[in-house]
Amino acid sequence: MAGDRADAGPFVAMGGLVVAAFLYGYSAIALPSWMHSLVLPLVWLALFGLACAWFSRRPRAVIALPALAIVIWFALLLGGL
Repeated sequence: MAGDRADAGPFVAMGGLVVAAFLYGYSAIALPSWMHSLVLPLVWLALFGLACAWFSRRPRAVIALPALAIVIWFALLLGGL
């Protein structure tokens, strides 16, 4: 039973990336510019691809990717890009 919860980390991280995808998608709709419509979704896709690659090999590292995605999103939006 306890081992099942320990293996849930990468699944929770993938869910966190899906939540971050809504932030990235909202930016593309609410702030129409080339950076918000093209660059931000590509950044999210790169992070998602990294999460898929690390899902089995580095499950503990995948857990940090949703937080990183949200930090990048805030940095780019507050940076005025």
